[in-house]
Amino acid sequence: ALRSGADGVHVGKSDMPVDKIRKLAGNDFIIGATTKTVEQAKAAEENGADYIGVGAVFPTNTKENVIRITIPQLKEIVSSTDLPSVAIGGIKLSNMHLLKDCGADGIAVVTAVFAADDIKKATEELRKEAEKIIHFN
Repeated sequence: ALRSGADGVHVGKSDMPVDKIRKLAGNDFIIGATTKTVEQAKAAEENGADYIGVGAVFPTNTKENVIRITIPQLKEIVSSTDLPSVAIGGIKLSNMHLLKDCGADGIAVVTAVFAADDIKKATEELRKEAEKIIHFN
């Protein structure tokens, strides 16, 4: 990511730790970290993450052996840190409403867009639904 000139990177638990990336990349590089527990969220914050991705909230085929969390766990993790948070994992138009009042600052989708027959239409519909749930700046 650094060699490519990217603005940042998102890392999972099996990737390079956030604190090592921060030392290599400096403070202007955006680092997101996947979290599935309050402890992981607090560690991400302490180690210099700029935001957390929290999930998988729903079943997903994007990754194998995904560990799911519940909506109450999502709320607990999001409220445990001052970092911006993004709910992720199996989110699609038909279940997005369940994330209302979860406290997340954003919603990440993959399959809901890339598996759609009409990507532009799917993206527009997802954005419209997300605006009902998440208060974007």
